[in-house]
Formats: sequence, C-alpha cells, structure tokens
Amino acid sequence: MIIDKAEVIVTSPGRNFVTLRLTTADGHVGIGDGTLNGRELAVVSYLRDHVAPLLIGSDASRIEDTWQFLYRSAYWRRGPVTMAAIAAVDMALWDIKGKAAGMPVYQLLGGASRNGLMAYGHASGKTNEELFDSIRAHQELGYRSIRVQTGVPGLKSIYGIASNATFEANDGVRYDHEPAQRGAFPAEEDWDTRSYLRHIPTVFEAVRNEFGPELPLLHDAHHRLTPIQAAQLGKSLEPYDLFWLEDCTPAENQEALRLVRQHTTTPLAIGEIFNTVWDYQQIIREQLIDYVRSAVTHTGGISHLKKVLDYASQYQIKSGMHGPTDVSPVGMAAAMHLGLAIHNFGIQEYMQHSAQTDSVFKQSYSWSNGFLHPGNEPGLGVTLDVDEAGKYPYEQAYLPFNRLADGTVHDW
Repeated sequence: MIIDKAEVIVTSPGRNFVTLRLTTADGHVGIGDGTLNGRELAVVSYLRDHVAPLLIGSDASRIEDTWQFLYRSAYWRRGPVTMAAIAAVDMALWDIKGKAAGMPVYQLLGGASRNGLMAYGHASGKTNEELFDSIRAHQELGYRSIRVQTGVPGLKSIYGIASNATFEANDGVRYDHEPAQRGAFPAEEDWDTRSYLRHIPTVFEAVRNEFGPELPLLHDAHHRLTPIQAAQLGKSLEPYDLFWLEDCTPAENQEALRLVRQHTTTPLAIGEIFNTVWDYQQIIREQLIDYVRSAVTHTGGISHLKKVLDYASQYQIKSGMHGPTDVSPVGMAAAMHLGLAIHNFGIQEYMQHSAQTDSVFKQSYSWSNGFLHPGNEPGLGVTLDVDEAGKYPYEQAYLPFNRLADGTVHDW
C-alpha cells in the first residue's frame, strides 16, 4: 500500500478544520484530523510543506515506523503543531489499514472492551434559570452526564457559555460553540477569580437541589487558578460530588498538583493542552490526576495517545478524551475507536457538530441513550465530501483572551 498522493484540505463550515487525505496506489483513501483551533494554518504549513513530501512513496501499512520517523527525524520534537500534524498522518494510516482489512479501527486495536462510550454534554447559562434549562435540554437529548459552566456576576463574558457563542442552532443545544471569533484580532474578555470562587459553589448547590444526587456533574476551571485557589475550589465543591474538576490550574507546573491533592478529594482531569506521554510522566507516576484529557488530534494520533493511556492504566487513571467541536468528526471518530478498545476508558466529551460540519464530514458513529459508538464501517467510518468542503473557505479566527480589572493579561 504505497502512498502516492497526500492532500491537505482546509474547510470552515462554521469553524476551521484541517484534514489530511492520503491515497495509496491501490486506491485506498485515509483521512486524519490536524485541526489546532486558532492556529490552523501553522499545522497546514507543517503538513503541506514538510510532511506530505516525505509520505509519497512510503508504505501506508507501516504505522509505527512512520510515527517514529516523523517524530524523530524532525529533531524539533513535541509541541501542539508537530503533534497535530503527526496525529493527522497517524489517523489517516489507521483509516487506510482498517479499510484494507475490511474492519473498523477498534477491531485492529484489540476489539471492543465495552458496548458503548458514556459521554458528557456541555450545559451552560448566564443565570441559574438558563443553566437549568440547558441541563434539561441535554437530558432530553439523552445525555446522562453533564458539564456545568455558568456566568459569574459582574463578568460580561465567560468561557463555556453557549449563549455567548457565535453560532447557535434553533433548538438551543445543537450548537457549534466556536469561541474563536472571525477577525484580525482576538476578542478580549474579563475575569475576576475571587468572584468566580465565591459564585461557583452556590451554582452547584442549586444544581444538586434541582436535579438530585445521581446526575454526574463536571466542571472546567480552564487553567485560571493558582494552585492554592484550585485547592480551595476543589474543597468547596466536595459536597456536590463532582465526576471531575478539569484543568484547575495551569498544568505546566505539574508539582502544583501535589498541593491541590493535599487539600481536596475532588477528582482531577488534566491534559487538554498536553501533547505527548512525556508531558504526563510525573503526574501519572505520582497519581496526581484521575483522568487524561488529551485529544487524539493534539497528541500524536491513535498510536501515541494509546501509549499514554496504557501508561495511565498502571495507576488506575482513566481516559477523558477532549472532544468539543474544535476536534473534527474525524478526530472524534478516532477517539471513539480508541475509547471502545482500551480497558481504562472513563468518559468521552461530546459536543454535537453543526449541520454544516455534518454535511462536509459524513459519519458512521452513533449517539443513543447517552452512549456513543464508532460504528462498524471499515477504517474510522468518516468520509470527507471534498466538493462540500470547498463551499466553506478558511476564515481567520482567534480564540479570546482575558484581562483582569487592572488590565493584566490572564489565562483564558
């Protein structure tokens, strides 16, 4: 299976996606997701100018060897751009191998370890009333686990609130929440940590009072807290029995999670911005987290994220793979195949893409009664409609950033 064509396709059906399409001389086609939200063209150049020429004439069946070649031959290792580009290649090769074998990728990974993947949705609201409506709407769609994000009094715009999104569908739930706004400069938002820390526990108290103790609840602090602030938040949320607290403090300072662990038993999910197993070495070995949050798209593909999760399994740490709509349906399918196969699956983040995105990426995966399944089509089970993709050209977009009241730039 010799690769004789490598194409990088950029499309923007409501948001920007980067897809690598590989074709072999014997007619097999594989696709991979290389989307890096807000920095898409960096991956496009890496793939088109540096990686694609190296793939022509290579054997598509040699997935591990290709991974090691792309990682080690560049000398400049790791980082989101490199690892997203390698991920796109890796996914496309698994897609080809599955099609050549006539089997879905999860079968090539050892077969299913479960019947479906429990997923959580993103409920949000500027007020408690709006938040409650969002939770109910997600429950009606079948979600059995809910991430709760809420407005904070005194702040105009805050991460994760659907009603702040640039696109929202008529039903108020099936939105392609795209914080990366079109334009030449990122949008500025405001932030106040003390207001947030005072308000969030009252929200979870209200949610528990309204929806009871059984509903699994999650929350994302989005890297905005210092270690002691994160410890305070985790401790204050203990009465409300969270499934996890995500990205409670910037994880580059991994030792900081020791302090958080000392003060709270709230489970911690970390790693959305990690890209390799080496980023995880300390926090997995010291059991400072409970869930691995990386995306297949941003962590070197199926081959590499499986190694991360195999390592995590030694310490009873589970998967919680990143899966908002800045991961294309190709990347989502890859996560589902991996999640179905591994033993230490935890939960899958799942935001439903817009109708425009679904028209570009045809999917075989299914959503039913709170569970996902990648389907049984050979390969990843997603096809790219190139003609439809061509209707949505790339649009420059940036993620927002935060400033404190005194003008200091803060983590978004």
